[in-house]
Amino acid sequence: MVKKIKKVRIVPGCISCGSCESICPSVFIVTDVARVIESADPNVETELVREAADMCPVSVIQVDDEE
Repeated sequence: MVKKIKKVRIVPGCISCGSCESICPSVFIVTDVARVIESADPNVETELVREAADMCPVSVIQVDDEE
């Protein structure tokens, strides 16, 4: 069973590489740094959100699961 995501956030340290946006553009956008799109529902793209977090070269994407 896939755990539902409670929250996705970007902590300081983003290097603006764009990998998160290329993996999951419906949730992440990169301008000067990566941001989570406020209106995005990370549970629509759960696997891609987790992949983006795993592939982040500086590990600044944090995914909190629902209990």
